[in-house]
Amino acid sequence: MMAILAVAVGWGVAKSNGGAQDGQAGVSGEAVVTALGSGAIEKDASRVVVWLVPLDAVQPVRVTTQRPHYRLVQHNKRFEPGLLVVPVGSVVDFPNADPWFHNVFSLYRGKRFDLGLYQAGAQRSVRFDRIGPSYLFCNIHPEMTGVVLAIDSELFAITDKGGHYSIAGVTPGKYVLHVWYENATPESLQALQRQVTIESANQILAPISVRAVKPAPVEHKNKYGQDYDPATVKTDY
Repeated sequence: MMAILAVAVGWGVAKSNGGAQDGQAGVSGEAVVTALGSGAIEKDASRVVVWLVPLDAVQPVRVTTQRPHYRLVQHNKRFEPGLLVVPVGSVVDFPNADPWFHNVFSLYRGKRFDLGLYQAGAQRSVRFDRIGPSYLFCNIHPEMTGVVLAIDSELFAITDKGGHYSIAGVTPGKYVLHVWYENATPESLQALQRQVTIESANQILAPISVRAVKPAPVEHKNKYGQDYDPATVKTDY
């Protein structure tokens, strides 16, 4: 699985940290995803994460300040949402809404943890105190995959299928715009970073063009670095 994408609180729905307030702007824009090599425009431009980091420290991310917990539910042998974007330092709850056991772990990048085996109705939590993507798996169900992206900002959004995004509550000033997309290279994402100046409400930013690479196979080992037991995979739990 390639590492690269960015901010989300739901599946392909553009969301941010709150509504616009007096003296603050609503920033919007559009992202286009193109195939590497052919340059063809992809029909689905969702799950591109865009966020703003202030240069003048008017809105620093609150790493230690208490904030509401985020939720990433295990349901129907899926992580819902499959992509969750949170400010660094946030706590994410992992409730088990299935009628069977799950074992959530992340050992490959980002925040490394193993929540162990826990039953239906139970919940365990993790504080994501390291910036970057953490890839999630279940030690029982290999089809379960997800991403928690921790970023150094509270001003973020994720694109919808049409590539549109909107970030509310942005104080006028200078920012660095960041982009993350799972099926892109770190080098291409780094090249998309740029300084932007927010001056007025409802400001529209220049379009973003993200070059996608072919997704890597989603096959992975269990938390012990071994192949999943075929007999266990075929069960109904």
